[in-house]
Amino acid sequence: MKDLFGKAIFDFHTSNSPEDIITETSISEEDEMSVEYLFRTYNEMPKIEQKALQLAKGKILDVGCGAGSHALSLQNERNLEVTAIDISEKAIETCLLRGIKNAKVENILDFEGEKFDTILLLMNGTGIFGKLKNCNEYLTKLKSLLNPGGQILIDSSDIIYMFDEDEDGGKWIPSDNDYYGELVFNISYKNEKEEPFDWLYLDYNTLQNAAIANGLKCELILEGEHYDYLAKLSI
Repeated sequence: MKDLFGKAIFDFHTSNSPEDIITETSISEEDEMSVEYLFRTYNEMPKIEQKALQLAKGKILDVGCGAGSHALSLQNERNLEVTAIDISEKAIETCLLRGIKNAKVENILDFEGEKFDTILLLMNGTGIFGKLKNCNEYLTKLKSLLNPGGQILIDSSDIIYMFDEDEDGGKWIPSDNDYYGELVFNISYKNEKEEPFDWLYLDYNTLQNAAIANGLKCELILEGEHYDYLAKLSI
């Protein structure tokens, strides 16, 4: 991994001539993403993210924290104890520069030694699962990190709307996908290309079935305006 996403975050925070990130997926063309969006305040966040932060309680783990905006809001505005983790070294370096007290480079699957009351996975939190077949591994790990009465707050989107309809009114989905929410992402930044990576969008029913299969309750908390939703998983 070249950590281009992290480099973009670090460049923006340090005013090092930041540029937009160029994203492209296996089902969509190139699009520009402003890095500034990753530094949004609570008032600038979508309602789904605001709701997740409102529900967050106790000792918190922010998984895939990026620039750390969610963790920073909880730490500074609600005085909560937050651990922020990401696989991006430059993102974590930025989080520490922004004043997050506990931020570390860590893959959630390797995380050990602590338990939490709230685990956050936001900005399509299911994305890190990569493939549908990996859901059990990730949910088992997340469940193992929960304190009694703890919760996992996770968001995603049902992207079925992005596929064309066939003659019978059904959706035409490429046969090389096990599940239509499995995408391959490509990121470019400052004329460098990141290694392609798998990214998973889960519709709510599929997430609910995976949660139940792993001994977790699943509750739909809020639906957004763009086929997105926030769910709460608990033991």
